Amino acid sequence: MKLLKWIVAIIILIVMIFSFYLSGINKFQRDGEIKLSCLSAPVKVIRDKKGMPYIYAENFADAVKAQGFITAQDRLFQMELTKLFSQGRLSELAGYKTFNLDKKMRTLGFHRMAKKHAKILNASARKFYQNYADGINEYIKTRRESHHFEFKLAGIKPGLWAVEDILSILYYMGWGSAANLKSEIVALMLIEKLGFKKAKEIFPININPDDPSDNLTIRSNRGMPDSLSLLKISNDKKLMTMLRQNDAYGIGSNNWVVSSKLSQNNKPILANDPHLDPRMLPGPWYPSAIIIPGHRAVGVTIPGIPGMIIGRNNNIAFGVTNSYSDAQDLYIETIDPDNSNNYLEGNKSIPFETVIERIKIKDKEERSGFAFKNITVKLTKRGPVISGIIPGLNTKKVITVRWSPYETMSGSTGIEDAIKSNSIKELKNALSRLTVVMLNFVFADKKGNIGWHTTGKIPIRTQRDSIVPFEVKNSKDNWIGWIPFDKMPGSYNPAKGWVGTCNHKTVSGEYPYYISSFFSPPYRYSRLKELLSSKQKFSLNDHWKFQRDTKNLLAEKIAPIMAKALLSFKDTEKLGEMLSKWNYMDNKENPEPLIFQSVYIKFAFNTFKDEMGDGLAKSMLNVWYFWQSRLEQMILQGNSAWFDDTTTREKETIAYIFHRSASEALREFGSNPEKWEWGQKHQLEFVNPIMRKGFLKSLLGGGSHPMSGSGETLYRGIYNFKNPFYAEITASLRMVADMADDDKVLAVLPGGVCGRLFDAHNTDQIEPFMKGDKLYWWFSDRMINQNKEYLLKLVPQ
Repeated sequence: MKLLKWIVAIIILIVMIFSFYLSGINKFQRDGEIKLSCLSAPVKVIRDKKGMPYIYAENFADAVKAQGFITAQDRLFQMELTKLFSQGRLSELAGYKTFNLDKKMRTLGFHRMAKKHAKILNASARKFYQNYADGINEYIKTRRESHHFEFKLAGIKPGLWAVEDILSILYYMGWGSAANLKSEIVALMLIEKLGFKKAKEIFPININPDDPSDNLTIRSNRGMPDSLSLLKISNDKKLMTMLRQNDAYGIGSNNWVVSSKLSQNNKPILANDPHLDPRMLPGPWYPSAIIIPGHRAVGVTIPGIPGMIIGRNNNIAFGVTNSYSDAQDLYIETIDPDNSNNYLEGNKSIPFETVIERIKIKDKEERSGFAFKNITVKLTKRGPVISGIIPGLNTKKVITVRWSPYETMSGSTGIEDAIKSNSIKELKNALSRLTVVMLNFVFADKKGNIGWHTTGKIPIRTQRDSIVPFEVKNSKDNWIGWIPFDKMPGSYNPAKGWVGTCNHKTVSGEYPYYISSFFSPPYRYSRLKELLSSKQKFSLNDHWKFQRDTKNLLAEKIAPIMAKALLSFKDTEKLGEMLSKWNYMDNKENPEPLIFQSVYIKFAFNTFKDEMGDGLAKSMLNVWYFWQSRLEQMILQGNSAWFDDTTTREKETIAYIFHRSASEALREFGSNPEKWEWGQKHQLEFVNPIMRKGFLKSLLGGGSHPMSGSGETLYRGIYNFKNPFYAEITASLRMVADMADDDKVLAVLPGGVCGRLFDAHNTDQIEPFMKGDKLYWWFSDRMINQNKEYLLKLVPQ
C-alpha cells in the first residue's frame, strides 16, 4: 500500500513538473505589440480576466483579420483538427484507424463542394472569408515560435488556410443540422427485418405542443414500394458507417426570447443554450467582441468560421437551435445489369460520375512517413453513393444521398452580413441567404420586437414525406422546388409575448409543406411553456435558472404508470414507492432519476429486442428522436402488441416488462435503491484532445463532474443509449442577453477561451458552468476597460 502511494505521488510530481514546463513553452503574446502585414490600420485587442478578446478596429475588414489572428492564437490546434476532419484528412494525423472516417467525409464531399462554392462567392463574401483566412495565415507564418505545443505532440504542422477551408467547416456544421439521414437508415433496417406493415407501427410520431389539433400523422402522397423490404442493408459496412458516427454540430438546443411586457426591465430578454458535445476542451465555441466605429458585437462562433453565430450587437440579439428541417434524402438507385458503370432511370442508362480521392495516411513503415490510398467516389444526379452494392429482387442496388445546400449555392452565405445587421429586417435578409445550415434563429431588438425564423433551403417533394428512402424509377425529379424563405416556420411579435424553440415540431397541421419527420419530443418546450406562464414578468436571473431547470415531463407522465407496475411485485416494491413520491426533478443527488432512467431504457430495449434482435434494437434506440414519442404513446395507451414477448408462449403486459426491467436495474446498481444517486452515474467528463484515454486523461483534462438534468429536461444531458449514463450532449454555451443592459451579456462556456494545454483559460469556466455561477461578456467600453487583464496592439507592418 505504501509503495502504491509513493508511485502515485511520483506520478503526480512528474505531471506537475511537466505542467510547469509545458505552461512555459505553450504561451503566446497577449500583451505588447505585434506587427501584421495584412492590416491597413492599427487594431487594439483587450482581453478580460477570462482571456476573452475584445477587438477594436477602425474598419470591419481589419476587425475580421484580427479575429482570425486572435482565434488562431487561442485555438489553432482545434481549428486544424476540425479542418482535417471536415476534409477527410484525419488519417494524416491518426493513421489507418481513421481511414474509414476519412472515406466517409470524402464521399460526402464537403471540401469538394466548398471549393466549388468558393468560386462563385460575390466580392463581399469572398473578402469576408479571405480576411479571416489572412489573419489565420499571418499567425501561422509569423508566430511559429508560439504555435500550440499540441502540434509537436501530435506530430503535425498547421497548414495555411484558404476560403474553401472555412466553407468546408461551414458545410460540415450544416450537415448535422439537416435532419434525418440516420432515421431513414433505421427505417430501412426495420423494413428489412419486420416488413413495411409492422415497421410502420413504430415509425416516428411528432407532436406540436402549440397545436391542439395535432393528430400525430404525417401526410404522404406515396404508397410504399414492396421492393424496400427486399433490400438487405444491415450488413453493408459503408452504410452502417453513416449510422454509427456522430455529427458534432447536429444535436439540439434551447432558445427563447420574451418581449418587453414580460420583462422586469421592460426590454426583451433572449436566452440560448446550444446543445453540442462540449467534452473536448476547450469546447466548440469561441467568444470574442468586434468593435468598429458606429458598431459593436459580442458573441461566439465556431473556430474556423468568421463573424458570430450567437450573440448581440448595438441593436439586436440572436440565438440558434437546430431546426431539424429535412434537407437530406436517401435514394435507392438501380445499377444497369448490362453495364455496372451505369445506373438506371427507368430504361435510361446513365454513367456514374466518378471522383478519385487520394487519402494520405500516417504510416511509420513508409520511408516518407506516409502511405497513400485512392478511393473512387461514385455519384448519380442526386448525389454520392454511400453504400456498397445491395442485392435486390432482380437487380443490384446502391443508396445515394442528396443534400439541398449542394444545390442552392449562391454568391453569399449570409454570415458576413448577420453580424452587421442593425435591425431584425436586415438580420432576416441575411438569414435568407444562409442556406447551408438548418437553424431556428430567435431574435430581439432594442425597440421591443421579438421573433424567430428557420434558415435553410428545404425541398418541396412530390411524395411529401421523407421517412424512408425514395426509389428512383424514372428521370422525373421528386424535388420540384423549394419552400420560400417567407413561408419557412417562424413567428413575429406574437400576442403571448414570447417565442421559443427546443428542436420540437413547430408547424401546425395546416402548414402546407412537409418540413420534417424528425424532431425532438416536446418535453423541453412544454416545460418552457410552464415556466413562462408561471408569473407576469421575468428577470435576467429567472431565465438563467430556467436554463438549468431539471423537471422531466416525460417522467411526469410515465413514472406513475411505472410505479404502479413495480408496486405489484415484492422485489420492486421499494422502487415503486420511491417513484410514487418523486417530484420528477432530475437532480444529481437524488436516486429517483436513476431509477426512472435505468428502468425506462431497459423497458424500451425489452419491448423491442424480441422482434428486432439485440443489434437492431440498440441501433434504433440510439436514435432517440426516432422512438421516444412513439413509445410514450404506446405506454399511455397501454395495449400495444409490442409489449408481448414473442419468444414466450405467455402474453406479457406492460407491468411484466417494467418489472423485468426494474429487476435488471436492481442487479446492476444494487438492492438498496435509496443509496443510488443520479450524479454517480450521470456525469460530464472533460478531456484534452491529445489524451482522451489512459491514466493521464483526468490529469490533462477537466475532470468528471456529477450532473443534474437528462435528455428530457431543459438542463440537457443526453447520454448514448448503448453506453449509459455519461452525458455526451449538453449545453455548449449558456447565454442570456437583456436588451436593457448595454454593459454586459450573461454567458458561460463549459471549458474556456484558450485551446492550449495547461493554459489558465483552458478549463477555468468549467467550475462556474457546472455550478451555475454567472460570468459575463462585457459590452460597453466602460466595462471592457474595467475588466481589462491584457492589452495587445496589432499594427500594420
